[in-house]
Amino acid sequence: MDAVDGNAIGGLLHEVFGTEMTGAASVCGNCGDARPVAELVVYLRAPGTVVRCRTCDNVLMVFVTVHDRMCVDLQGLAVLG
Repeated sequence: MDAVDGNAIGGLLHEVFGTEMTGAASVCGNCGDARPVAELVVYLRAPGTVVRCRTCDNVLMVFVTVHDRMCVDLQGLAVLG
C-alpha cells in the first residue's frame, strides 16, 4: 500500500473539522512525536483513511464512511490543535 503525506487529506479534514487542519499540531499518544498534520503518514486505500505517526507507526486517526456518515477515531492522538 502506498503512503502519502497529510496534505492528501486536506479536503477530508476540512469537511470533518470545518477548518484548515493540515497545519495543525499533532502529538502521537504513543511516542510523543509532535509535528504538523501535513507531515503524518496517510494510507488512503485502507479500510477507510488511516493516518499514522511518522516515527513509531502508531495509528493516530481513522476516517470511515458508514451508511453515509463519517466515523472518526482520534484515539491515537494525545493532542490535535
